Amino acid sequence: MTAFEAAPLFDSVAHWAKVAPGRIALVDGETRLSYAELAQAVDLHARAMIAAGVAPGERVACLAAPSADFLVSFLAACRVGAIWIGLNPRYRLDELRYVLADSTPRLLFASRTIDGRDYGEELACLGVEFPDLRQLPTDSLADFLAAGEAIAEAELEARRTTGRQACMIVYTSGSTGAPKGAVLHQAGISAFSEAQNRLWPLDPICVLNYFPINHIGSVVDISCPAIVGGGTVVMMPKFDPRASLQLMQQERCTLWVSVPSVFQMQLDLPDFASFDLSAVQLIVWEGAPMAEPLIRRLHALHPRLATNYGMTEATSAILAEPPSGDPALLARSVGFPFEHAEVRLAGPDGQDAEEGEILLRSPLVMLGYWNRPAETAAAIDPDGWLHTGDIGRRLADGRFAIAGRIKEMYKSGGYNVYPLEVEAVLQSHPDVQAAAVVAVPDPLWDEVGYAFVAAEAGLTDAALMDHARKRLANYKLPKRILLRGELPLLPIGKVDKLSLRAEARALAAKDK
Repeated sequence: MTAFEAAPLFDSVAHWAKVAPGRIALVDGETRLSYAELAQAVDLHARAMIAAGVAPGERVACLAAPSADFLVSFLAACRVGAIWIGLNPRYRLDELRYVLADSTPRLLFASRTIDGRDYGEELACLGVEFPDLRQLPTDSLADFLAAGEAIAEAELEARRTTGRQACMIVYTSGSTGAPKGAVLHQAGISAFSEAQNRLWPLDPICVLNYFPINHIGSVVDISCPAIVGGGTVVMMPKFDPRASLQLMQQERCTLWVSVPSVFQMQLDLPDFASFDLSAVQLIVWEGAPMAEPLIRRLHALHPRLATNYGMTEATSAILAEPPSGDPALLARSVGFPFEHAEVRLAGPDGQDAEEGEILLRSPLVMLGYWNRPAETAAAIDPDGWLHTGDIGRRLADGRFAIAGRIKEMYKSGGYNVYPLEVEAVLQSHPDVQAAAVVAVPDPLWDEVGYAFVAAEAGLTDAALMDHARKRLANYKLPKRILLRGELPLLPIGKVDKLSLRAEARALAAKDK
């Protein structure tokens, strides 16, 4: 089955509801949905979306923690040909406002309270600013779902999606610092899920999902392969190292997947050895490279390990390592081209090279950036190559290694952080003249940001951090803010980030 022939995601739900109706598909606290119950819930939501006037290609947004609510809304949107957008509960009002203004959804499924934070004020503001956006509290959907009962089966079936139909927008910042919406298609997500299950076979599939729902890791890397493979997704609304291990033990998770910083936190628990993780069949890390000592600690727990390298615009994996028991290999390599992927390395002259920018050509690649044709053309060239902005190196055995990043983007705890976006927020403070954010290595988070700021004498780093905290998700916040009278400049007038990066690394070394 090629990517273009990959079955719609709901077909997988319907298939497992038929052949294994009682098998558990979702665990969300006390809620346990079988495949039969998941199929029914998705069907009800899909009919209600049609009754609410959601046309093919229109957008549906969801503000929720990792939960049954999010996955049901996503699958229902796919079912009716709508385009789904996940909103991170960590977003502040300005971030929510930006995504909604850019994507213009018709419906917003919203949890009023998430992890103790009440979104009532933000939702009220958004209701005034977006009067055509219908807000649907996730704990009060009875009227919404009841309206769908009038939708006939034939009308629902007429919405059946096929091929490269847009189904999801994932917002990710670019060179301008303003978030761009990568438009992913259902055939790509379905084909990716099937390919990942072939590369990393598990029987049964049972995986813990605590990633925010706007993150491709939550939807595409974790949830969809499990559902396509007839497995179980265990939702965790708020990550906690000890509680995550307790859930993995309780639900007998077979796939232990995370980012390096989380593995570090889990392994460092004083009582880690008390958890029974004997059900685990494979350990996978994504989002960032992992140091060999940590890999060896994981290898001592289980002999099958794997990793990959990917990006949102590629519909996740570009390169991936099959299950391996070689920690040294896993520390230096991210594997071979993923199924469906054609990969080449381009030197500065654009010609093939043994080390150069990683370019990808694949039917799984995004359709483009939402309403941004210029940025789409810059990312995907006329020959169909997606330019990743990352530098790769080809190894003697045909594997690839990641050598560095062309872009200034860095990853903190597996999340992408874009300096220009952070700098723009810092510079929005009235006492700030200029700001520059650079990344430095960090033993826990892989990388963190140090912000150098030219500001008025009366401004304190604490006040500026408070300003940023109100406008940015916490993983984007710089670890340190260093106030200066002025920033070093290059002859052309740009900030000399090279010298700032060297200074930041020296300061980070002293901080250890």
